Order: sequence, then C-alpha cells, then structure tokens
Amino acid sequence: MSLPSATLLAQSILSGVFIGALYGLLGLGLSLSWGMLRQINLAHFALAFLGAYLTHQLTAVAHWDPLLTLLVIVPAFFALGVLMQATFARFAITPFNSLLVTFGLTVIIESAIQAIWTADPRMLDSAYGHSKFKVGALYVPLPELLTLVFAIALALLTWATLRYTDLGKAMRAAAEDAKAAAAFGVDVRRLALLLSGASAAFAGVAGLCLALSFTLAPSQIYAWIGVVFAAVMIGGLGNPLGPLVAGVVIGVSESVTMAITAPAWAPLVSFSLLIAVLLARAEKI
Repeated sequence: MSLPSATLLAQSILSGVFIGALYGLLGLGLSLSWGMLRQINLAHFALAFLGAYLTHQLTAVAHWDPLLTLLVIVPAFFALGVLMQATFARFAITPFNSLLVTFGLTVIIESAIQAIWTADPRMLDSAYGHSKFKVGALYVPLPELLTLVFAIALALLTWATLRYTDLGKAMRAAAEDAKAAAAFGVDVRRLALLLSGASAAFAGVAGLCLALSFTLAPSQIYAWIGVVFAAVMIGGLGNPLGPLVAGVVIGVSESVTMAITAPAWAPLVSFSLLIAVLLARAEKI
C-alpha cells in the first residue's frame, strides 16, 4: 500500500467535507423529526429524491435556474410535510409504526418517480455543474460548495431558532414533555405541524443539492439511508448541528480511506464509527 501525495490527500479531505455536508443536510430533517416528533421518517430520503427530480424537470423542461426551483419546491414540500404530520396525528402513529408507514411511503414515492421519469439514470445539465475554481492546488466544484453553504446555513439557522427564540423553546419543551407543555399553553399540535413541514422543506433543499452533483436513479434512494442514519445517530437526535459535524467526520474518513486503500473499504467507516460511538455512550450509562 502506497501513501497518496499531499495534494491528493488534501483534495480527498476537501471532497470528504463536501459529501459530509450533504450527509448532514439529508440528516437534518430526519434528526428533527426523529428526535422531536418521535417519528423515524424513512420517507425523508424519498422526498429528497422527489425534490431532485422536480429540480431536474423544472430546469431541463421549463428552463428554470436550479436555485430558483426552491421557490416552488420549498413551500410545496413544507405543505406536504404538514399533511403527513396531520395524517400521522390523526391515526396516532407510534414511533415503530412510523418506521413501517414511512417505508411504505418511500416505496410509493419511488414507484411514482419511476412511473413518471422512468428508471433510466438522469444527470442535470446546468451551468453550475461545469463551474469550478482553483484554490492553490485544490479544485472546488461550485455544486459541492453550494451544498456546504446550504448545510451550514440551515443547520445554524435551525440551531439558533431552537435555542434563542420563544418558538424554539416551545418546540423543545413539547419534545421533552408534550403534556406538561400543553398545560402551560403551548400549542403542541401546531408546533408538530410546523416542525414536520420544516423537515420536509429541508429534504427539498437536499434534493436540489443531489440533482446538482449526482446522477439520479430511483433505486439510489436506499443507497443513502445507511450512512445518513449513521450521521444522525452519531450527531444526536434532535440536534441540528450534530448530523452536519458527524456527516463531515464520516465523509472525510471515507474519502481518506478510499485514497489510502480502496473504495470498497469506505462503507465500513461510517458503521465502524457508529458502533464505536454507541459503545462509548453505553459505557457512560
């Protein structure tokens, strides 16, 4: 085994930061719905891919700028998230049942994507995809940089909202003890609708980033579940910044592993880190 050059290693670390930012962005909505609503929402990944395909459609057919598609996708996904939460509340879906129900929704959305856009791989052709600039010896692709900016901005905005605003404090109180919060006048149902809508809107933003950087295929939905779940579990449920930090750690570890050894070893990194973190937490209990 030969060590890579310093330039290749630095480029691998930079690529790991970018892919880790996408892990964190995909995990942001999942972490909030799981940690604060007690819903294991597997449909979050399907929504991200639906957002990616809608971005592709609006860009390729209607000739929109990819970033402008957020003006339609974010409000539409927010409304979809509100509808999902209202349905879950109506039928009193438990955390375990949410796993089963949202897996079914994932299959439905995947089938709908395949029926509308077929199973053929699609790649978004935009000006962003061909843009990159050089910083020293390193290349920085614009789509990956946009993903990093979106991930950091949304994670910080969500963290600040939960920590410093009355709305965020009410959400944290409702997540801690919904009955006690309701007794003090907190509208738990409205906050749950708002939080679910925001989580779905985050999935729409992640979909844009997927469309800008990756080839799209319906079956790819399931390829992201394992590593994003690991980022969410390592980062902490309900913690907006946790999945981003954990995602970057996983992304850099995977990229460095691929540069030093072989790509086949990369998937072992995220789950090895997850096992190590879970074991470390178990020792503290």
